[in-house]
Amino acid sequence: MTKKMNWAILGTGKIANRFAAAINNIPEKAVLYAVGSRNQDTADAFGDQYNISKRYKSYEEVAADPAVDIVYVGTPGAFHHRDVIMCLNNGKHVLCEKAFTTNSKEAKDLIDTAREKNLFLMEAMWTRFFPIHIKIREILKEDVIGRVNGMVINFMATPPYDPKNRFFDVNLGASVLLDTGSYGISWAYSLLGKPDQVHGFADFGESGADNQAAIMMKYKSGQLVSILSSQVSYDKKDATIFGTNGNIVVHDPWYKPTTMTINRYNQDPEVITIPMNGYNGYEFEAMAVMDCIQAGKLESETIPHAETLQIMGTLDEIRNQWGFKFPSEM
Repeated sequence: MTKKMNWAILGTGKIANRFAAAINNIPEKAVLYAVGSRNQDTADAFGDQYNISKRYKSYEEVAADPAVDIVYVGTPGAFHHRDVIMCLNNGKHVLCEKAFTTNSKEAKDLIDTAREKNLFLMEAMWTRFFPIHIKIREILKEDVIGRVNGMVINFMATPPYDPKNRFFDVNLGASVLLDTGSYGISWAYSLLGKPDQVHGFADFGESGADNQAAIMMKYKSGQLVSILSSQVSYDKKDATIFGTNGNIVVHDPWYKPTTMTINRYNQDPEVITIPMNGYNGYEFEAMAVMDCIQAGKLESETIPHAETLQIMGTLDEIRNQWGFKFPSEM
């Protein structure tokens, strides 16, 4: 990379705070230039916390600022299509938080628009850029655990219950499948590709959102993937990749890991630790995005547009099995 890029953030929620901190952790490569909120007081408070020079009381003002190079969209999932299309129409590259959109139709519209306008666009699936996950892809290519037969992925977490927040309000895109379940589905895609069959089960809460989801994915070559996600169960976030000659256990939290253990027949367990060294993890995807843009790429090879569309299609298929639609789809 040869040029610092000016980043803007839409939204001031929990993930937006973490992403802002990450950009400030790489000042030699990026400038956290602007933030947009729904009111000026929130924008100013966020700007004060992260030393942001431009604080806007609307998302439209951010998109219209000619000094902004790339926008990180950290708004609730129900608004991703609206906010990303606005940024693209204003000539901005975009990194959009997962789940990328509500459905595959919206995802295709965003990707088509980005290509038409010659702009970079990527889903912010930060997990794929962690050093441990990069190491796992290398290990599997070397057949360290033999043929991969499948994966077991757990993601249980309990956010405070509030019927008006993004975890429980279906009007904001609440769905444990699209929130934490999408992590596991995306990871399986990155290692095994598109599944041949997908089956899902869900338990729905009072708000109408799925609070728990169990997903089974089967591949033509026989691999099986089990994904269990819950936002009403005590925390458990570990995962195992199992093969003919061993397994890889990615320790809690697997989606942002620093440690994994490789177990093989007749060998002592091999523990691999890669410390964060002051990063919170969002730095890795941000740097990858900037590298792509400065290389003239419109998409990332790590999470390409075609795969994003396939993943959104899988999420659609699971929701169709449940008969679950968001209010915006009615």
